Formats: sequence, C-alpha cells, structure tokens
Amino acid sequence: MVTVTNYHLRESKDKKPFISLELQGDLEMVQSMQTGRFYATARKCSMSSTFNEATAKGLIGKQIAGAIVRVECEPYDYTIPEGGEIIQLAHRWEYRPDEVKAVRVVEGNLQLAD
Repeated sequence: MVTVTNYHLRESKDKKPFISLELQGDLEMVQSMQTGRFYATARKCSMSSTFNEATAKGLIGKQIAGAIVRVECEPYDYTIPEGGEIIQLAHRWEYRPDEVKAVRVVEGNLQLAD
C-alpha cells in the first residue's frame, strides 16, 4: 500500500499548471553500508494527476494498492538537500499498482482489453 502524503502545484514544460501527488510507501528497515546499523525509511515518489487543488487536498491520507519501485534511468546529478553534496544517480522511484489492467483505444475511447 502507498499513501498520498501531499500534493504540489507544478508547471509543465509548456507552462501549463498541474497537480502532482506525493506518494509514500510502507515503513522499511534498511542497513547502512557505512555503519552496519539499521534505520527506518519509506520510499517516496511524485506522480502527475488531473485533479484540481481541492480534490488533491482531500486525497491526503488516502491509501492506494500498489508499491513504489526502483526504475533504472539515464544518469543524472542529484544534490543531497542536507549537505549540498552532488552525486550521480541512475534510478528513480515510481508508483506501480498491484494489478495493471491492459487498455486499448477504440474510436477515441479507452476500453479494458480482453
């Protein structure tokens, strides 16, 4: 399960406003590679939506079936907020529902695939 924890007003490349939802996964225990000690964390990601601000605000706290998974991507620079150190990453986190239903477009309408 993932939980909607927040929403953000964003702007697309063509300057159109939209709402993104911030999602957070379940509690995880991760072992530090440097100290060997465990710490608690949760995976987070954002996803775009078609909701208005009032609807997005009402979704905070809602739980959705699925998980936040690691997806490999082209390398990019990331600045660690706490210390300002710049590192290179080659992954991102994205939401995946538990069950993905195939859809097809028929005469401009979405339909579930057989």
